Amino acid sequence: MNSNIKWLREKLKMLDMQGMIITNPINIHYLTGISVSAEGVLLITRKENIYITDGRYIEDVNATLTIDDGIIVTDFKDISKDDYENFFLFCENVGFEEDNITYGQYKEYMHKYRINNFEETEHMLEKQRMIKDIYEIENIRQACHITDRCFNHLLDFIKIGMTEKEISNEIEKYFDENGADGLAFDTIVASGVNTSKPHAVPTDKRIGPGDPITIDFGCKYKGYCSDMTRTIFAGFIPEEVKPVYNLVLKNQLQTCKDLKEGANIKIISKMVENDFKLHGYSLIHSLGHGVGLEIHELPYINSKNDIQLKENMVITNEPGIYIPGQFGIRIEDTIQITKFGSINLCTSDKNYIIVDKN
Repeated sequence: MNSNIKWLREKLKMLDMQGMIITNPINIHYLTGISVSAEGVLLITRKENIYITDGRYIEDVNATLTIDDGIIVTDFKDISKDDYENFFLFCENVGFEEDNITYGQYKEYMHKYRINNFEETEHMLEKQRMIKDIYEIENIRQACHITDRCFNHLLDFIKIGMTEKEISNEIEKYFDENGADGLAFDTIVASGVNTSKPHAVPTDKRIGPGDPITIDFGCKYKGYCSDMTRTIFAGFIPEEVKPVYNLVLKNQLQTCKDLKEGANIKIISKMVENDFKLHGYSLIHSLGHGVGLEIHELPYINSKNDIQLKENMVITNEPGIYIPGQFGIRIEDTIQITKFGSINLCTSDKNYIIVDKN
């Protein structure tokens, strides 16, 4: 039985649960390595681990699992009504993922599996996923490395007169041709006034002289995500933008120094919020978030989250200032937390960068 499922069984035992139904494909992948594209349900019963899936996925699933995983794979069509009712026989309490099933599915599972007491597991697996192992960190590191190389490519590629969509398309093309599994999320490329929108969508707007260009992008490698943002400039840097850029960069660099095991998320976030406020600006989104199999994972880095960072959490550090109708600046790295500090998994330059100077 693999280590993740062993951990889960011990956790369930501590919570006085005798079984669990896992429906979130990300959590199933975390526990088993089974592709998130497979359609299936993982049952942790008193004695067995059973993955029930559509026959279309059986071959791929069996190719993924090893005998050491201790998982029985079966087809939905081969499961009888009696089988469903016997899976959790003599189980007083069975856990479920409350954020991943509808109320209708909840009632269906209660009836189909003859569950006596169906209990919420309160994001137990998502909380466990906050701490990455060596394999996970290496995959995130590789995703960040591909993203850094893509950024270096963009510095030669971007020209005044090019559209935001052309830059976004080039990012996707680069990832596709250079070892990534695909995009970690929808790429943001915003220029000029569009940079004032934190979640801008690439448009047909053309890059103009003096435009700030915010590029928020990342890729997946073996299922794990990278996340990086840089704000660069076309031709020259407008003088009115420099103080804002300097303020964001100062706080981004200071946060990098403050991140370590035991650091309090609320305090770190408040420090950035207070410095921005002192200069007449606001931090309108979280300072960061966890990164892993999903682009947004626990923990969320904001002033409402009064918890401490732990070694081998992987999070983003992304302060930003946005002035509606004018411009915005955001700088972001993916960071690994260590006992005595942090490791920046993104190495691209964060100082002033000007593209197409001529």
